[in-house]
Amino acid sequence: MRFNLLFHTSFINLIFSPLVPFVSHKNELKYIFKSGSEGYNTFRIPSIITTDSGVVLAFAEGRKNSSSDSGDIDLVLKRSIDGGKTWGDLIIIRDDSTNVCGNPSPVIDRKTGKIFLLSTWNRGDDTESEIINMTSVDTRRVYVMNSIDEGLSWSKPIEITDKVKKPNWTWYATGPVHGIQIREGSKKGRMIIPCDHIEANTKKYYSHIIYSDDGGSSWNIGGTTPQDQVNECSVAEIGKGKLILNMRNYDRTQMNRKISISNDYGESWGDIYDDKALVEPICQASILRYSFKGYGRNDLLFINPADKNKRLNMTLRLSNDLGRTWTREFLLHEGPSAYSDITKLRNGNIGCLFEAGKNSPYEGIVYREVDVRVIN
Repeated sequence: MRFNLLFHTSFINLIFSPLVPFVSHKNELKYIFKSGSEGYNTFRIPSIITTDSGVVLAFAEGRKNSSSDSGDIDLVLKRSIDGGKTWGDLIIIRDDSTNVCGNPSPVIDRKTGKIFLLSTWNRGDDTESEIINMTSVDTRRVYVMNSIDEGLSWSKPIEITDKVKKPNWTWYATGPVHGIQIREGSKKGRMIIPCDHIEANTKKYYSHIIYSDDGGSSWNIGGTTPQDQVNECSVAEIGKGKLILNMRNYDRTQMNRKISISNDYGESWGDIYDDKALVEPICQASILRYSFKGYGRNDLLFINPADKNKRLNMTLRLSNDLGRTWTREFLLHEGPSAYSDITKLRNGNIGCLFEAGKNSPYEGIVYREVDVRVIN
């Protein structure tokens, strides 16, 4: 079944009827990062989280001089203290001259409220292909920063590359999407960041996770997928010790998302399989466990550009059985769209942050709130 969204001026209500068409402001895009503004040529790579007090933090890459993945790229942030209705000024979290500071992947330690931001770095004059081919001047490096004031200020970046990246890995990416913290079981409190890497000799793409069991003081490599041809991924907790990894897929014989399950808190992963309901054009996506309450509810959300060939049709999907089936879908933007992330807001609604435009997905990063009272 396909459901559409009726957009209102203050928020979006879900209309659960296939007969309701897009109406009024269907092409209106509420940018919080608009490419070509605030000193940046392009904003890309969104990530979003909500603190326990309700502050919403939207992260992105600010690409200074072009839309390229290389060059002068900063980590930037905007905060909302009213649940996403309004947004504060741009905060530059990290600016390392003309180098690349990117792939923001935030996670909150719910015990302390401290926010950790994992990210990657490389020289601005080293391209991805050069790093993969080991002809670059330097390589991809991994850093962690933290904030104890809900994103207003950040600690200096600390490099953790030698702890979370193996010597035979070349390209490396954190997220780019929110991380999670385990809520139940023997590893309760473990913070997990979904990542990916490329092997030096085989040049195969894999997904993996990194984790911290000591409140963010140290980070370690977790399990890696047994099969390759996957990279950018998102993780969710679906039971005691059980995690689901939802991955970008380079196997074009199957134009859908790839899935792997862990039964040991991410220390190992099962064989990859296809989720035939989740089509994709090779693009990053996000998954979110919506309800916990002693695991009495099984709601899982997923967002991506839902098309087999092109980056368009940004769609939010709902599963009531932790991803085994997807029963409902909500079209957020029918035009060009690409990377995305989602968060549960304090009022129970879903905050959706995604790249979108009328002619190109990279015209800016849009925020929309989705009313999900129907699944509460």
